[in-house]
Amino acid sequence: MRLIQKLLDFVRTYFALLVVFAVFLWSAWVIATYRAQQAPPGSIVIRLGHWQLEASVREGLDEMARDYQKLHPNVVIIQDAIPEGTYGQWVSTQLMGGTAPDIMQVGAMLPDNIWLSYYNRYFQPLSRYVNTPNPHNAGTDIADVPLRRTFKDGMKTAYVAEMQEYMSVPLSQFGVRIFYNKDLLKKLTGLDVAPLDYREFLAVCQKIQSVTNPTSGQPYIPIAGSAYHFGHWDGMMFSPVTYGCFRRADFNRDGFVGNDETFVAFKTGQLDFLYPPLACWLKMLREVTGYFQTGYTGLGRDEAVFLFAQQRAVFMTTGTWDARSLQEQAKGQFEVGIMDFPIPARDDPVYGGVVEGRIYETPGAGFRFGISRTSKNFDVALDFLLFLASQRGNEKLNRIIGWIPAIVGTELDPLLQAFEPHLEGIYGNINFNLGGNTAVTWGQIYSLYQVNQISFEDFATRFTEYYLQNGLKDFLEQQRDWRRGMQRNEQYLAGIRGRAILADEAAAAATDPAAKAAAELDAASAWVRYRAITSSRQIWGELNHARQLDLITRDHLPADYVAPYEYSPAVLTKIRERIRAEVAP
Repeated sequence: MRLIQKLLDFVRTYFALLVVFAVFLWSAWVIATYRAQQAPPGSIVIRLGHWQLEASVREGLDEMARDYQKLHPNVVIIQDAIPEGTYGQWVSTQLMGGTAPDIMQVGAMLPDNIWLSYYNRYFQPLSRYVNTPNPHNAGTDIADVPLRRTFKDGMKTAYVAEMQEYMSVPLSQFGVRIFYNKDLLKKLTGLDVAPLDYREFLAVCQKIQSVTNPTSGQPYIPIAGSAYHFGHWDGMMFSPVTYGCFRRADFNRDGFVGNDETFVAFKTGQLDFLYPPLACWLKMLREVTGYFQTGYTGLGRDEAVFLFAQQRAVFMTTGTWDARSLQEQAKGQFEVGIMDFPIPARDDPVYGGVVEGRIYETPGAGFRFGISRTSKNFDVALDFLLFLASQRGNEKLNRIIGWIPAIVGTELDPLLQAFEPHLEGIYGNINFNLGGNTAVTWGQIYSLYQVNQISFEDFATRFTEYYLQNGLKDFLEQQRDWRRGMQRNEQYLAGIRGRAILADEAAAAATDPAAKAAAELDAASAWVRYRAITSSRQIWGELNHARQLDLITRDHLPADYVAPYEYSPAVLTKIRERIRAEVAP
């Protein structure tokens, strides 16, 4: 009786824990049983983890897995499809616990610095394979082309500069465009095709807004917007207007204006919000978002999609990832059109002088997968990724999903032809996200301007005052973080230098010609990485940051100071003298 009583007391005391433990054992048994059923005895199981829960993605990967199994009957591919909201925690737990799938989707759902540490610790570098042909391209026009050159973007998104290594294999390209209801556009405006001229587009939006919806009794909404969709408009249409800021703020002359350079430019008087590219950026933002539905900043992605699908709005932005689903939702109700973002004409009285072309869209590939170090079948996992990245395989996979193939020579779904990237153009060239309180203040004041609660003048005055008075603290903190990064770089460089020295010694000691050549190649590669990181991060970075500090700590700029892309009077005099000397004969 005492034993029974103790047992009952134990159960009452730890009942909750016992229930959790029992559920854990049951779920583990169910998962193990399910996976055992999926993988016949003696088979090689390759697990693939990703966060793409769209049905077409899983269907596409399953179809490709079946095709691969026809070539390798003993290989079984199992998907672990994880919701994107929990993928970051899941991937961290799997990697740290040593239970990660062989192949994992990488590049999002976690901050870049976290992925960098994971790449370094948990993933296999793939650099040695990118310069050899993909065996699954046999019989095609790229059969003998190195793997990285078979990608439309040269495989640049797979390259991790901090590690000087290729760490993943991308499988798809993506783009953002404006979707519109062709039937509703025709009904409300009489147009068959949406205009690509900025002024004409605004006029169409005004006309749509003036028509009342007979069902709701309210005006039609020209553009279905949300906090999610605003980022598309800003990134693809508004912020590229700031491209010209590089002429005054690109102090290191790399073609981009970073958050540190933005602060230095404002602090030294090289930039302010009256500078035409900045003023036009904020003016365009206000003009276009005036045709979004009221309260769009408090709405999510699904609310905007609902308005579009219910034919209450004519225009909406989204990417290739939604193209197939929007087409399916509209089937039998209305025809979906896809258009590029409208831009002002070169003779536009307001924007003609600052809009220098369409946005430049880097043809970078996404849907990237890396191979974990804990994979027991690295060769098979790599071969399956190469199968997915082959010309025929990549075209079929993306045709099923409804995305853009990442490999050259592949055919594109007609629906997605409008998403072909612009390989020449402009891009946003301003960044006020200096971190700390400055970033918080920017977000607050920018949001007020975005919803038309403060005027342009109030916005410019309030943020500029705070930026110049308090931004220096956050700027200096960023400099300290950068120098801490220099210390970490030195530790990393010591490891690269050590590998290079060991490879030199191995090459010198090797007697076998093949082993000697391999060691020499490893040594040369390590020394290239060592020199590249040393020069770009430790030397030129230090010089650029020192120059910025010198500029912002002066009471005024030197009398002979010129903007980064301007010439001093002395240089202009020499140029004129040289031209006269060459023309004189």
